[in-house]
Amino acid sequence: MSRYEKYHDLKIDVAGKVATVTIHRPEARNAINQRLIRELRTIWDDLADDPAVNAVLLTGEGPFFSVGGDVKAMSDRPGGDVLEEGEVHDPMISRRLVNRLLELDKPIVCAINGDCIGLAATIALLCDVTVMSEDARIGDTHVSRVGLVAGDGGTVIWPLLVGVAKAKEFLMRGTLLKGREAERIGLVNHCVAAPEVRTQAEQIATELANGPTWAIRWTKLSVNQIVKERVNHLLEASMALEQVTFELADHKEATRAFKEKRRPRFGQSN
Repeated sequence: MSRYEKYHDLKIDVAGKVATVTIHRPEARNAINQRLIRELRTIWDDLADDPAVNAVLLTGEGPFFSVGGDVKAMSDRPGGDVLEEGEVHDPMISRRLVNRLLELDKPIVCAINGDCIGLAATIALLCDVTVMSEDARIGDTHVSRVGLVAGDGGTVIWPLLVGVAKAKEFLMRGTLLKGREAERIGLVNHCVAAPEVRTQAEQIATELANGPTWAIRWTKLSVNQIVKERVNHLLEASMALEQVTFELADHKEATRAFKEKRRPRFGQSN
């Protein structure tokens, strides 16, 4: 059995020293549910242990990269803590996901082929090189869409990439940026026409896979110490605050509004 056969919502193909990891829930616009977040946590360990892999390309199936957390699943569980398949919500999964992604020494190129929102944006921006479609949108809508603190990494990576002032505004307002603007402000590395995203990302991943292996890997790990320092300072507190907002009226109103296909009315009874 291949080490990758156990994955359900991720497709993994290895060729030419590059592992292509595709988020594969097209029926849900690649929304991240509990099973997928667990798979996104463990995939980095399997890639680290695979001697056939020197670089990783991460992308989404179909026209979306990922629309982020599965709000429909949230709206279907009023208590907020009981998840599918009897699992219990574990806020530390996000921390382990972030740390494993940063600690994988093999370079990760992210092909942002379509809308990339919420936790999906955090995952994409924590990658080493980003190639974004000019038609795609990227943003963290934890606050504006579901009434939650952007606690699973957004408060870490956005200020590092665009500065504190812009990060606060984008996170508080849930701003969605198109590819050209995201490239202009330094949020992503490259913006190209939609048909070229995968090709350019593959070219970069192949170049890195065939480059000086240890110099590339250790350069990545060295620079990522900056990000990990922020993770150690901020992530645990941000996740704790996010957990508190799961219990507030604004989040419950947001999930009800999603289910009822209307705009949420925040600030009613927190």
